[in-house]
Amino acid sequence: MVEPSPTPPGQEIIETTEVRFRQDVIEESLRKLVIVNIWSETQAACKEIKSHLERLIDAAPGKVRLAHLNIASGQSIAGQLGITSAPAVIAFQRGRPVDGFVGALPADQIKGFLERLLGPIEDNADLLIAAQEMVAQGDIAGAHALLAELTTKEPINPKAFAILARLYVDAQQIDSAKALLEHLPESLLKDTDVASVLAAITNAERAADLGEIHELHGKIQQDPNNLQAYFDLALALNAENNREEAAQALLEIIRRDRNWQDDGARKQLVQFFEAWGPMDSAAVQARRKLSGLLFS
Repeated sequence: MVEPSPTPPGQEIIETTEVRFRQDVIEESLRKLVIVNIWSETQAACKEIKSHLERLIDAAPGKVRLAHLNIASGQSIAGQLGITSAPAVIAFQRGRPVDGFVGALPADQIKGFLERLLGPIEDNADLLIAAQEMVAQGDIAGAHALLAELTTKEPINPKAFAILARLYVDAQQIDSAKALLEHLPESLLKDTDVASVLAAITNAERAADLGEIHELHGKIQQDPNNLQAYFDLALALNAENNREEAAQALLEIIRRDRNWQDDGARKQLVQFFEAWGPMDSAAVQARRKLSGLLFS
């Protein structure tokens, strides 16, 4: 078996082995705190502890290394540390173990364990949750401030960028939304939340060139067969966040002429679904109606 290449200096979350343990853990702990997470594929609690630890290590950049050690291939190291089962977490400083715990702990106790060694950790995940709660409660200014802070602290957090951009779109500040997202790396642009906002931006830009909603209703009243007016109305209603009626306008086109503009109404409705998200109530209802039309 060929041993993987040495761990690059400064890498903060790694997988270590018995062969590399001295370099990855002992020697690195002479420079900063190293947390060894001893895990097992057969223990469900290990996955949850790993997730909590990685989130907290991300919130303390440069201060600590997290080294995951599979107990199945690291039995010798685990035995030397007195560990016979996973999960187990051991902290190393100055070349020796200084603290640790065995077994599953809740998230707040894991955070407390690390804070005893590092001092206070600002968990940015809490900021994201708080911002989402503010949006739900209508405190848009508060959410905007928290998200702006979070995107500065975590320039690769797609969820934070997506929510902040969505606030810009809802406020019809499309240029601000585009400016926020345009410098994100390609990998983040493919994130589901970010892609949803990008679709919303496209829809908002198309709606900007349309007439007022009452004018479009007038066109339909004058000519009920004006399917382009229905289409334009759908875009305008969506820009006003009136999702149910926007979907209904497109569904009416599909009901009247499924092939209109090369299946344009269905394609636009699918884009609405992408922008609204899979769990949105308007999307769920409209998707059901669309299936009824297409397969009736």
